[in-house]
Amino acid sequence: MELSTIDIAIIIAYLFLTVFIGFYISKKASANLEAYFLGGKSLPWYVLGISNASGMFDITGTMWLVALCFVYGLKSAWIPWLWPIFNQIFLMVFLSAWLRRSNVMTGAEWIQTRFGHGKGAKLSNIIVIVFALVTVVGYLAYAFQGIGKFAYTFLPKSIIMAGTEYALTPNFYGLLFIGITALYVVKGGMYSVVLTEVVQFLVMTVASLAVGIIAINKVSPDVIDAMVPEGWKSIFFGWELNLNWNIAEVNQKIIDDGYELFSIFFMMMVFKGILVSLAGPAPNYDMQRVLSTKSPTEAAKMSGFVSLVLFFPRYMMIAGVAIIGLASVQELGLAPLQTAGATDFELILPHVIKNYIPVGLVGLLLAGLLAAFMSTVAATVNAAPAYLVNDIYKKYLNPNAEPKTYVNMSYLSTIVVLVVGVGFGFATDSINQVTQWIVNALFGGYAVANLLKWYWWRLNGHGYFWGMLAGVASSLFLPFLDVSYIPLPADLARFPIMFVASLIGCLAGSYLTKPQADEELIDFYKRVRPWGIWGAVHQKILEREPDFKRNNEFGRDMLNILIGVIWQTSLVALPIFLVIRENQMALIALGIAFITSLLLKINWYDKLED
Repeated sequence: MELSTIDIAIIIAYLFLTVFIGFYISKKASANLEAYFLGGKSLPWYVLGISNASGMFDITGTMWLVALCFVYGLKSAWIPWLWPIFNQIFLMVFLSAWLRRSNVMTGAEWIQTRFGHGKGAKLSNIIVIVFALVTVVGYLAYAFQGIGKFAYTFLPKSIIMAGTEYALTPNFYGLLFIGITALYVVKGGMYSVVLTEVVQFLVMTVASLAVGIIAINKVSPDVIDAMVPEGWKSIFFGWELNLNWNIAEVNQKIIDDGYELFSIFFMMMVFKGILVSLAGPAPNYDMQRVLSTKSPTEAAKMSGFVSLVLFFPRYMMIAGVAIIGLASVQELGLAPLQTAGATDFELILPHVIKNYIPVGLVGLLLAGLLAAFMSTVAATVNAAPAYLVNDIYKKYLNPNAEPKTYVNMSYLSTIVVLVVGVGFGFATDSINQVTQWIVNALFGGYAVANLLKWYWWRLNGHGYFWGMLAGVASSLFLPFLDVSYIPLPADLARFPIMFVASLIGCLAGSYLTKPQADEELIDFYKRVRPWGIWGAVHQKILEREPDFKRNNEFGRDMLNILIGVIWQTSLVALPIFLVIRENQMALIALGIAFITSLLLKINWYDKLED
């Protein structure tokens, strides 16, 4: 496909705009570390919410979700619970406020709020830094895979220089676009990341709604019915998936994914998802947005706003591309998705854009998808150097340097992180491979220690360190363990082993060492005000302050979590029902979204407090 002049002009204009914003505000961002990494904690919560949503609207994940929607239909609404996407509801209801009350810059610095300054706290600080950097490398590899595969579909396959023709590969385009993103991230820090992401989100929203409308007009319900198996249009499921396609390659993908026994998969996904959600945000861009807000109340609003603005436009595009892809397969078969002798369903998105989107909108959509990619990379890259500079260089190597020195070190750290992340991107084979490792293996190793840190007073710094070490070590070595006999995705099947290993590390590390100092526990409990197993600490506070009131909102928070998950799921299902023209189900989803919104307004929003 050769892009039209209009499409090329739109893409170039967009890329120029994002780099310009980064350089234009670089002076403001370079004032000090707080300005560079947290935007001076001066940005409005709704702007940060749009920025966070933009960072989640990534091209790699979109390619994966389109493939899922194509194969699984409405049941694909559940599969992103692998991340889990409902962790935003836990953040919205209580965890963002708890985290923001610490008033720190990074997740590693937050550890001092919980564990103090002893040896255990130092070990915990180190393990969080290691985890944060490993996570960032994984996300960069994930983004690198997606943008390379996507751009290669549209852009030239070779270039002639000095009379010699050189082949261009997906990896070349991955390097190119990550390099462009790095330009404005390095210069502008959090300010440029947030402002460019607002622009990116607006572009992506317009493009997404347009694709959904095109799909509604181009693909009739009869075409969809002729292609999809029974149950594809239903969000409900039984013990087994029971999606029997007439296309052997699609049935084989379901087997390869490990989702056939869907109820077992769903239960394990929910179990793991609740644990990961209760653990709070991983030390990445999501946590940076929470810490960048002005207050705990604004942190909670920001997390809720992400779900409100993200899912409708994103799933309009996902569903639209998926059903245009269905119509294309009906006409052309699976040949357009063949690569290296195999069918790659992740190519549905670039195939549809290449062949079915009109001139002008192609440029807008490509600019939007590049925006989504750049948002993810920018947000990820901005989070990592905070740990290297604030938690290592400033704390241990050069504590009394000038603010400009720390900002310069941030530039250098950003480049180092990018190089390592891209290196790992070269070593991976597919988007799904990296996705499964991040959401099931890496986050699985993170869950237990970070869950206990909020809700159990007896976990000390040593317990946290050994629990995290056991979990992360398991996530790195368990991929070599054969679990093919378990009817689940491999990394999800390994999760219970990581859970047990990490739990043993937490318990052994905590009980084989002294409890944390009373003053540190009391300071944390009074400042953050968590609920959970804090009776011993609460009693010590009452001896000093008889009028002190504990946080008794566990029941209300759990009810709001349930309502919030239903609300979020309805926001995912609604655009899919609209695009496939299941109008009755769309009205039901809209009604559920309205009722749950009203309940959350009464029982969550109106009761927020700092």
